[in-house]
Amino acid sequence: MTTGKTLTILVNAAGGKAMAAGDGLVGILERAFAASGHRADVRLLRGDAMAEAVAGAARAGRVIVAGGDGTMACAAQALGDGGAELALLPLGTLNHLARDLGIPDDLNAAASLAATGTAVAIDVGEVNGRRFVNNASIGLYPFMVRQRDGVRKRKHWPKWLATIPAAWAALARLPHHRLRIDLGTGERDLVTPMLFVGNNRYTLEGGEIGSRARLTDGLLSVYALAPHSRAALLWFALRTLFGRIDWKTDFIVLGECASLTVRSAGASIELALDGEVIRLESPLRFRIRAGALHVVAP
Repeated sequence: MTTGKTLTILVNAAGGKAMAAGDGLVGILERAFAASGHRADVRLLRGDAMAEAVAGAARAGRVIVAGGDGTMACAAQALGDGGAELALLPLGTLNHLARDLGIPDDLNAAASLAATGTAVAIDVGEVNGRRFVNNASIGLYPFMVRQRDGVRKRKHWPKWLATIPAAWAALARLPHHRLRIDLGTGERDLVTPMLFVGNNRYTLEGGEIGSRARLTDGLLSVYALAPHSRAALLWFALRTLFGRIDWKTDFIVLGECASLTVRSAGASIELALDGEVIRLESPLRFRIRAGALHVVAP
């Protein structure tokens, strides 16, 4: 891109770091891009306005989006297969995709990369036509997210505080889902509090939610929550909403596949896609879209 060109920056104003920056965010972003010789047209958007804005900006060939993982999944969905490049500014709470791509936390460095870096093709997951960049989950996690967001809306609590009653609600209900899954080798029954489907391979390391060494393996990784006592499930629930998971003890590896079908007894299934809770008709048909998204990365 030509130095000095005005770049449009689409910002999810509700992103974790964006909200923390407050009224000074526009100036912060303008200075970050000025440091690499570019002017920034910063547009603060509501989450429900992001998809339309991304689709419109795609005509320029590169879309620069600031937000968290949910925002990036929304952008991936809006870009579709059009071939436009996506540049990320990690302004969400956890920013798993940006971290796995090696995008700098430092905003000046991230802005310079977004403006002048080269795009690479990565895989995305898809379920019933909806894309996700990190993972999808069924059961305990979407239930807790819905409970937490409900508490935040009613009581105006911060996310960390609303997490505690959400975890208690999950423990009281302790939902176990009866599913039929097919990883391409035939259907089998599964009863679990939580099913996790990852876009590519997640490392089984303790301490934090697993990272991915590559986003180009062309595979979905499928896990189920291991059996836990009620006390252990409460601790797991709290750790999950804070992004702290011990993969080796919390989950059972079910396998890797290019496509996955999940059926439930009901007509629809609630799931979380990159932390955003939605409901889709059963069966859920997952697939990997190899190289479907072009992102700017180091």
